[in-house]
Amino acid sequence: MLLIKWLICVCFVLFFPIGITRVQAQLPPIVIEDNGSVELNAGLLKRKLQVDEMGVRTEVLSVSDRNILSGKAPELTFRIYCAVPNNAPEGLADASGTESAISLKDDLAETDQLQVNDDDVSNVQQVTWKQVATCSASTWGTVFAEHKIIQFQPEPNVHQLRVRYRSKETGNLDGLAVDVVYEIHGEYPAIRKWIEITNNSKLWLKFDSLMIDDIRLSADYRNIVDLTPSGRGAVSSIRAFSDNDQALGVLQVSEVPSALRVISEEGAMGYHPDHFEWVLGPAERFKSEPVFTYAYTGSSTKTTSAVSTALDRAVETHFQQYLQRVVGLKAFDPSVSVPLWCSWSNYGPLINDHNMKIAADIAADIGIKTMLLDAGWSEAKTPNAIARFSVVPDAANFPDFSQTTTYIRDKGLNTGLWVTCFRDPERSADLKALPGAYSYPKVERDGALAMSYASNWRFYYAYDLVTLYDRYHATYFKQDLTNIKFGDIAKGHDSRTPKESLLRGLRGLFEAQEAIATMAPDVQLELTHEIYWGTPGTPCDVAALKYVHYFHVPPNDYAGAGNPRQRAAAQPLLNTDSLQARLIAGCWNARQQFFVHRGLPLRSIEYYGAATVNFAGSLTPKIQQRQLCSWFMGVPSVFAGDLESLSELNRSVYREGFALLDRLNKQYDVYAYFQFSGVPAPTDTDWHWWGKLNETGCGAVVVLRGSGGADTRNINVPWVQPEGTYRVRACFANREAGVFSGEELINGKLSLALERYGQEILEIMPAANR
Repeated sequence: MLLIKWLICVCFVLFFPIGITRVQAQLPPIVIEDNGSVELNAGLLKRKLQVDEMGVRTEVLSVSDRNILSGKAPELTFRIYCAVPNNAPEGLADASGTESAISLKDDLAETDQLQVNDDDVSNVQQVTWKQVATCSASTWGTVFAEHKIIQFQPEPNVHQLRVRYRSKETGNLDGLAVDVVYEIHGEYPAIRKWIEITNNSKLWLKFDSLMIDDIRLSADYRNIVDLTPSGRGAVSSIRAFSDNDQALGVLQVSEVPSALRVISEEGAMGYHPDHFEWVLGPAERFKSEPVFTYAYTGSSTKTTSAVSTALDRAVETHFQQYLQRVVGLKAFDPSVSVPLWCSWSNYGPLINDHNMKIAADIAADIGIKTMLLDAGWSEAKTPNAIARFSVVPDAANFPDFSQTTTYIRDKGLNTGLWVTCFRDPERSADLKALPGAYSYPKVERDGALAMSYASNWRFYYAYDLVTLYDRYHATYFKQDLTNIKFGDIAKGHDSRTPKESLLRGLRGLFEAQEAIATMAPDVQLELTHEIYWGTPGTPCDVAALKYVHYFHVPPNDYAGAGNPRQRAAAQPLLNTDSLQARLIAGCWNARQQFFVHRGLPLRSIEYYGAATVNFAGSLTPKIQQRQLCSWFMGVPSVFAGDLESLSELNRSVYREGFALLDRLNKQYDVYAYFQFSGVPAPTDTDWHWWGKLNETGCGAVVVLRGSGGADTRNINVPWVQPEGTYRVRACFANREAGVFSGEELINGKLSLALERYGQEILEIMPAANR
């Protein structure tokens, strides 16, 4: 009996190493010695600093008392410039009439693309910049003299260390101060850090090449796993650095947005030198985005199907809590807005009151909760234009838009609307109220101008969306199309240099989200990859999810939709086998995109899209179930396609499938969870599965078989409680799979048979539920 209890405890620790990843012997969070030595203690993560007249530097960064640094760290680095002459750099006036420097044209290949014509603006600001210092926090005695160490608690269980350096009184930079701030939240093995620079000098200054945490991890801990994808000019926002077994290491996490972020192969974190600089006038202050280090350790354990690593277990559990409770990722209930159907596929901009009411009837019947009217609901210069750059309904296609949205709402659906940062200069109320609110150099798309989030227009934009919420009860906004990456140095806007405008534009976009959330707290906000940088744009990151509920990740996927810009009935008879293969491929694409974002809460990831299109039997019930399972790695959004093409059988499969997911979420909160440790990685040639289990081990396990593999497979479920007893039900097959102990599920006693490209949702519930 004692042996059994011991084995249960060992198994529990191996799969749920709560004590290992979160709590160690209690030490004071901050210990300051008279000689300037400072220790930051965050459970198993410790950082030892030396603070003196030469600067601040990290001498030890340890996980479970194992130093993972390759040497003493420069801590932070940046370069300082002064303006010549000592004047504020002024924005550029628009001297080009109606000509645009950058023109964009919509294009469609495998996904949405842009053709970009960039005529460089030759105007030069009337300030040049002279470099006056290169600063490294470990060697900045030539610039800075005084320093002060401040320890305080801004709130219970939160501890901050602030190390402030002031420039020499006799130098040109007299009045410049730099604060290095470290923050510990008692229960987590993490240290957060940011930089504040204050200019109380008489000079106009600029700084660039800012590395917020300029450390170098030991080569033994440079096995890198990206937990959000790198791509399209942006590096991952969550990079794991570990030993060979992924048993000990750290997550290096940056809250810097989009392509402005850098996390080096050695673990340093800061801003990308190609995209970042900042101007500080007298009495101005800059505060960087935070970065943080999150530690993990534990054993790597062979399961019956794979290897369970300490890294994976930490990411899927306590790290997710840290993101939400400390970093502040946006809290919301996805069941309010999902399943979501988007009008873009097969309708494009050709939506109207008639076809959207028909779509609403079908959407309500099958269990959709939000109906997103994509580009096409607002007015355009020509009736069939793809681009719609307005927040005014198209009177020709929607004679009474209030009545249209009321009809949708009366069907029990929420209304979502597509919006953009482009405006028609001839029609836009924005440009009548704020004539200079477009970005300069001008960015033009189908006759519309890109508006600047680095100007006060960001608030006009936010209030426009709140008006749509008030007037039409729109409770979901998809914010789309490219602007910020092209820069803005228009006179009267916030930016003083082209590079500075990139961060100012992204911060302005976030500020608009905050304004909307304040005035309409029940609105759910989505950013697309396009508005966040380009087309196709950057992947989702930590920064974006602090301000929006959903992020529409690249690329748009039209697999199985035929011609995505034509209604199904308007297209010639297509090859059904080819379309079925494309639909199955679209499901695999979705799972891959969800999985590479697994460091983030997958409930916030939107992958476009599950094709709700049936060409002469192309969309089979089996493929529909594969869609439901694949998008259920996160939440069931976004479904898109010609709803009128669905057969009665298609409708019943969606209806039953969406009802099942809704019940599972209401009963077990499954949308809040994703487990992937100790089971096979995603594949479309063999079997793989994942968990959507709550903290009691109840919820759903989703199992898929690809093109091959055995007909029967033992499914291990490492995430249940070893001492528990569970009843398992196969939801699609509508049969009981048996009653199992937690240990039996962990050890793979559950056996399942599936045909090629088959799938099943296993409901895991307490054995008492009969």
